[in-house]
Amino acid sequence: MNRAAESFARLDPMKVLMIASLSGPDALAVQETAEPVLKPGQTLVRVSAGGLNFADFMTAQGGYPGTPPPPLIAGREFAGVEESSKRRVMGYIQWGAFAEKVAAYPHMLWPVPENWSDEQAAAFPVNYFTAYLGYWQAGMTQPPPSGGTHRVLIHAAGGGVGTAAVQIGRILGVEMYGTSSSDEKLARVKELGLQNGINYKKQDYEEVVKNLTGGEGVDAVFEMLGGEHTAKSLRCLRDFGRVIQYGTASGKQPQLDLRALYAKSASVQGLWLSYLSHKREIMEPAWKQLSEWIAQRKLAPVIGQVFPLERAVEAYKLLQEGKNYGKVVLKIG
Repeated sequence: MNRAAESFARLDPMKVLMIASLSGPDALAVQETAEPVLKPGQTLVRVSAGGLNFADFMTAQGGYPGTPPPPLIAGREFAGVEESSKRRVMGYIQWGAFAEKVAAYPHMLWPVPENWSDEQAAAFPVNYFTAYLGYWQAGMTQPPPSGGTHRVLIHAAGGGVGTAAVQIGRILGVEMYGTSSSDEKLARVKELGLQNGINYKKQDYEEVVKNLTGGEGVDAVFEMLGGEHTAKSLRCLRDFGRVIQYGTASGKQPQLDLRALYAKSASVQGLWLSYLSHKREIMEPAWKQLSEWIAQRKLAPVIGQVFPLERAVEAYKLLQEGKNYGKVVLKIG
């Protein structure tokens, strides 16, 4: 292909989900725009499906750190076919995943496991890397040095990261406590391996954790709510425990209970996949372990609902209202 033909090909229109303004899901619109122009080292992926995360909802309403000014293409997680090699891949980028074609860096692409659907592949990167790195940061990927069992409290256990964390926790032999808004969700998560479900609309999870652990608390809390829940999560810890803060779904800045922090020699540790994803020394060992578990059929993404791209607003609002179980996926290609 000559240079003129190459330029023309790059200008071919593709369908994307565009964020017209940072005012919420209603500002989303399916539009046509030119194909991405590859930067040095990038590869082109023809996208079939995209995984929807709460971070995408936060982005659409202007609550996600570092969001560029609109208009911008939504999405950070996708699955499709790499055009140069024709292999099926799943990938992660900071913005622009909800498009028929994506320019991605090869080290941010992973092969789609055999027998996985496009929807399952699109549901993998954000949830499973976040969940695994949460256990890693909490020091739970290895057995406790003094024997016994690790304990973790997983907020939003019925969501995308929550269901991934329960699957991984089951493999690691962790004693898990999980919060959710409904008994129905908790019943389904228990089928994945959750031992102790807490309906936070009916019970105070701080009190339940205290009672079930004989007042000791848990070693770690996977916290993505923010606001007062960061302080409550600190009070759920045992000595030297850690709150792994990976989001602020409430839209409120995390609050700290300094007395609990001091009294238990506890800590709050941030987990931001956007930052960690660029560190190969972290991501490659994580993928090595996750891929081994996948090959052993111990991990499989839990898909709640799949929406066509044209119904993306509906999908975003489902996430906003907390009515989803597992992963919400957009069908793109």
